[in-house]
Amino acid sequence: MASKSVSTRITRRMVKSSGEDISATFTKHPVNLEKFKSKPKKKLAACSENSTLAPIVADPESEASAVTKRKAPSSKRAHITIESTEKETDSNPKTSKTMPPNWETMLNNVREMRKDSDAPVDTMGCHKCSDETESPPVIRYQALLALMLSSQTKDQVNHAAMLRLREHGCTVENILNTSDEELGKLIIPVGFWRNKVKYIKKTSEILKNQYNCDIPNTIEDMLKLPGVGPKMAHLCMKVAWGEVTGIGVDTHVHRIANRMGWVKTKTPEQTEKALESWLPFDLWNEVNHLLVGFGQQICRPINPQCSSCLNKTICPASKAK
Repeated sequence: MASKSVSTRITRRMVKSSGEDISATFTKHPVNLEKFKSKPKKKLAACSENSTLAPIVADPESEASAVTKRKAPSSKRAHITIESTEKETDSNPKTSKTMPPNWETMLNNVREMRKDSDAPVDTMGCHKCSDETESPPVIRYQALLALMLSSQTKDQVNHAAMLRLREHGCTVENILNTSDEELGKLIIPVGFWRNKVKYIKKTSEILKNQYNCDIPNTIEDMLKLPGVGPKMAHLCMKVAWGEVTGIGVDTHVHRIANRMGWVKTKTPEQTEKALESWLPFDLWNEVNHLLVGFGQQICRPINPQCSSCLNKTICPASKAK
């Protein structure tokens, strides 16, 4: 009982004396802290300067080896990149290396052979199909229709069809009021006339609703019209708006450019891109008209007149060398 009473008095004294040094209370029961410090010391030792991990970074040979191993793939990738860049530069169509030999001489010879301007395209091409007495929007509309009819059709046939349309009344409103059957009779025998009837009707509807019976004045909007391809769009932008937006490439331009070695392509679209990559811009407007007439008279699809061509000694495809 005496021991219990003493313990009680000590406890009460501890509670009441909050200002006393608490550490004195535990002097009778000292705590051994060494056992708690032993484990952290072991963990910290691994990260200290004397630990075995330090030499991995400090050792020059190991570091060089590690860097070499890390740089090996990077070096390989850099080599591939340089090689690819060189190939890209060599194949860049805008470099002088890709400009065909004798192209200027050939072009000047074609100009000389075309100086009389007496090919069908000169007198019956799409730029000759509009009624110049009409209002500007109607003139532009007729130029567009002439180009839409021109694909796979000779200039003589196309021009005759446009004359019939003009006599019928070639305006947006009148064409929309014309039945498909009657419109077909007016444009026969142009190539693929049934499809062209549909394209003309759809395009005319768009022009009425979106352009106030006029035609688009940008190449982007022109290409959105049904039945209008790149060649038609570029030529229409030049004829209707006086703006050069690209090289119009038809079968004549495609054939002749390949024969003369100016390009090596399989489609008119590829020929357009290839020509535009190296031919000076100030020649874009001229080259279509020159080559089309040249193809109609001399460099024909079948039996080209190589013997009368001024390029017969320098043209890769010449049969008269």
